[in-house]
Amino acid sequence: MDRTGGYAPDRGARTAVTPAEAEDGAEDGAVDQATRFYVLFGPLVLIVLLVLLLRWTFGTGRNQPGPRIPDPDDPTGDGLLEEVSRVPTEPAAAVLRGRLREAGIRATVSRDGPAYRLLVFPSDVPNARVVLSRGALE
Repeated sequence: MDRTGGYAPDRGARTAVTPAEAEDGAEDGAVDQATRFYVLFGPLVLIVLLVLLLRWTFGTGRNQPGPRIPDPDDPTGDGLLEEVSRVPTEPAAAVLRGRLREAGIRATVSRDGPAYRLLVFPSDVPNARVVLSRGALE
């Protein structure tokens, strides 16, 4: 008996199935099997899809150029820079670099044994030679 004095249905006993429940398949276990399948394999499928999506988004393609490897046969190792002048002392190299800077030409100084070299980009080589030759005539 329940609190109201009537008889409560037994919780373990099967109750009658309505036609709507029979059509849904709630009683034959089909929904339970599908739910178990999705609970077990759903997260695995999501992880695999996430890994594939991230690989597609952030992965490296074969057609992309790799990092530049320095040429072991390059005797200077200066890369893109070309030499425009060679002087014996560091102060002389600083004076020449200052002249190039005043002309708007980017230059760098590199030491090569006892001498110092002035290096500029290839597009600036003709202008740098003109600027440096004018300084020699003055």
